[in-house]
Amino acid sequence: MIIEERHRLIMDTLKKKGTVKISELVELTNTSESTIRRDLTFLESINALKRVHGGATLLKGGFNEPSYNEKLIQNIEEKKLIAGFAASLINHGDSIYLDAGTTTFEMINYIDKNDIVVVTNGLKHIDALIEKGIDAYILGGKVRAKTKAIVGIDAIKSLEKFRFDKAFLGINGVHYEYGYTTPDSDEAILKESAIKLSKESFVLADESKFGEVAFIKVAELDKAAIITNNKVENYEKYSEKTEVKVVTEQ
Repeated sequence: MIIEERHRLIMDTLKKKGTVKISELVELTNTSESTIRRDLTFLESINALKRVHGGATLLKGGFNEPSYNEKLIQNIEEKKLIAGFAASLINHGDSIYLDAGTTTFEMINYIDKNDIVVVTNGLKHIDALIEKGIDAYILGGKVRAKTKAIVGIDAIKSLEKFRFDKAFLGINGVHYEYGYTTPDSDEAILKESAIKLSKESFVLADESKFGEVAFIKVAELDKAAIITNNKVENYEKYSEKTEVKVVTEQ
């Protein structure tokens, strides 16, 4: 069982039970006690859980992921700067995947190519794309109300029918060691699939996302280029692993 699957299983178990013993997790994951202790140490370091004697407990409130509407009013100018540059990378005739998210949503205002095809899992995105006269498809599947995203196995099956020239993704965390991460396993799987189905992938992340780690890994840094608005702390470590496009003006 790979690390991400263990972390997901640990968190799913905690959400159901509230507390869990190390011995239970060893049996559940078919791994050693030392491996589980390392997993719990990591998950505690990113505020996913609290370690207690002999096991772990879920933090009160769990992961505090902002809602879509809360994200919409955060770092507005930075998002517009990033979105405008990202949209300029779209060429005539491109097939595009546009991930659900507030920065990717901002991209739609700047798209000036009409002979493109866009596939999205964003509920908010589809109306804006249609209003601009862009040929657009929306994935079918389960709606995640908090992020206005369509996710789940049906969304993945829908996505696998397509191939893309470029994919543009939002993200919760960008870390030079832990890669791209997000709090929700369904969204993580969909993002990872979109990257694999695209010739080029771009993660749109303002400077507040750097150094952050959510508990589900999407991909290593080198699987997508980063578009951001500032040279962040440890910039060299990020740029060693992937292309980082810093946008300072429109």
